[in-house]
Amino acid sequence: MIHLGLLGWPVSHSLSPKLHNAALKAMGLEGEYSLYPVEPGNDLLLENLLSKVRVGELRGLNVTIPYKQAVIPLLDRLSLSAKSIGAVNTIFLENGLLVGHNTDAPGFRMDLKKFSGNAFTRRSGGALILGAGGSARAVLYSLTDSFKNIVVAARKLDQAQNLIDSFRNAGDEVFIEAVEMTSGLSRLNLDGIDLIVNTTPVGMHPNVEFSPWPVDLELPHSCVVYDLIYNPRETLLVRRAREMGFLATTGLGMLVEQAALGFEIWTGLTPPREAMFSSLEEE
Repeated sequence: MIHLGLLGWPVSHSLSPKLHNAALKAMGLEGEYSLYPVEPGNDLLLENLLSKVRVGELRGLNVTIPYKQAVIPLLDRLSLSAKSIGAVNTIFLENGLLVGHNTDAPGFRMDLKKFSGNAFTRRSGGALILGAGGSARAVLYSLTDSFKNIVVAARKLDQAQNLIDSFRNAGDEVFIEAVEMTSGLSRLNLDGIDLIVNTTPVGMHPNVEFSPWPVDLELPHSCVVYDLIYNPRETLLVRRAREMGFLATTGLGMLVEQAALGFEIWTGLTPPREAMFSSLEEE
């Protein structure tokens, strides 16, 4: 019996159980994927949960907000991508060591490539990332090979600055800057922005009437909009972009891709993406 689960707070809204239980069924494996809500500050519960992975009671864990960075000191080792990104979303016991992986970055990259038709080749123009949390780290890591200029906008300018400071090794070929979300965006020259990625929770169910994009600011002309939020299926940001004729999507494809990659880490098997997508049709 394979026991898997999701660590985070809150987690009741998560679609991960549907995805992974569908993957287990499709691969003919007996198992279950459960939710493990851990309220911030409950360090004992967090450590107990990780110990269940150490002893094999749990085959592996996914990690979501607010633990993608907080869990790192409790692990024995990080994969190369997780170390470079500075955030973990998948935990697995390998050779007796608790190892943190990050499948958000390749999951985002794979879905963006499919969605955009591989429009963003090496050293495209500019990209704008909204937010500076764990998901923003994965997105920034994914985009440094494709864009000449990347802007990270966050409500807390120091958080955005700390994020880009940790990516100074991206090379001289890419210029990364930090701006404050509202006033900074209004002063920014948006003409060269080809891609906007929202990594903030603004617009997520149940607060679907909100958008991270300033109300009095027009979207850059002909940009592609990728909103990591997948509930609702069409966020206010995505709807407004589509109304302007722009290519825009939410993060459902990334959700499936990163889940499938995590499943491969835990089981060594590649689950059918079609079965995972089908499990979400009733949502």
